[in-house]
Amino acid sequence: MPPFLHQAGSACKVADVSSDGTISGADPAARQAQLLRDGGNLRISGRMTVASAARLDPLLRACADEGPVAEIDVSALERLDTVGAWLLHRTRRDNPGCHIVGLDADGHRLLKAVAAADRPISIHSDRGPFIQRELHRVGAYMFALADTLKSSLAFLGLTVISAWRIAGDQRRMRWNSVSNQMEQTGIDALAIIGLMSFLVGIVIAQQGAVQLQQFGAEIFTVNLVGRATFRELGILLTAIMVAGRSASAFAAQIGSMKLAEEIDAMRTIGLDPVQVLVLPRVLALVLMMPLLAFYASVWAIIGGGLFTWLSLDIPPASFVQRLREVVPMTDLWVGLLKAPVFGAMIAVIGCFQGFQVSGNAESVGTRTTLAVVHAIFMVIVLDAFFAVFFTQVGMI
Repeated sequence: MPPFLHQAGSACKVADVSSDGTISGADPAARQAQLLRDGGNLRISGRMTVASAARLDPLLRACADEGPVAEIDVSALERLDTVGAWLLHRTRRDNPGCHIVGLDADGHRLLKAVAAADRPISIHSDRGPFIQRELHRVGAYMFALADTLKSSLAFLGLTVISAWRIAGDQRRMRWNSVSNQMEQTGIDALAIIGLMSFLVGIVIAQQGAVQLQQFGAEIFTVNLVGRATFRELGILLTAIMVAGRSASAFAAQIGSMKLAEEIDAMRTIGLDPVQVLVLPRVLALVLMMPLLAFYASVWAIIGGGLFTWLSLDIPPASFVQRLREVVPMTDLWVGLLKAPVFGAMIAVIGCFQGFQVSGNAESVGTRTTLAVVHAIFMVIVLDAFFAVFFTQVGMI
């Protein structure tokens, strides 16, 4: 027989378990649980809580080892929490036909909830056949894509309606917020965009020169750098960089505000979140993207010109003269016309993903990632559309 059990007449008395985890027969008023077994009946008094669970568990198992338990009397129980309810449920489960008596209504509800949670679970989910699993994943993705497309179009329509209302009463536009966003999305991005464009210009010139030297046509490196930069790469690389900086920032800012219930507070005091949060960001990017695209193109030209000067012995004056001859103004206008559309799309996607945040902080990270991915994807899709469109209308 275990050392903590001793005979008391015809009953088997189990030592007291205090809340601090010690075994004692101290003051009954102290927080302790007492187990007393008489034949097939088990009587529990005191408190069955998490504080005494570490000691109650082996004592209950020892009592069960003495023989089947037919009845558990808890009428003298002072307190019962979830851990204590689990110990009661396990004892009843391991002794078929066992009944618990003396439990009040709250105790019965707790015991019932614990019993309902006692069911086997699979550590590894049933993966099923590979083809079925992949088809299910593709189907779920298509449904999610359809829901996202529907929600994004609704958000775009709401933004357009809000912009139309603001156009009728420009005093409602928060110009301070617009200027602040222009600084964050435009001026603060000058350094990284300039450096990136300068290096890309060098790379284009170097790769073009290597190929053109095989035919003795190094001079056409100027054509390559000029036309590729002003027509495509200047605005495309700028839009990708802005999507990574601004779309993620918009999603994180608005998502954090939504988690903090600041957007609900705006609606409570009569402010339109679209007018306060979305329109200033959209307008800021629409205004800044053409400037950033031109700025990036200039730095790419400088990088390409520097490389041709140092590697191909084409002096800057000849480079600029050749550039003026081979690059038509339509290339510049094509890039600048695409810029506001890219800016508006990036801003709308970033704000839309911010408004989709829900639940917890993990959702902010998820939506921020989706904002960047969707913005870059839409920039490339729109760029392909513009390439086909301008070719069809003769702007080549």
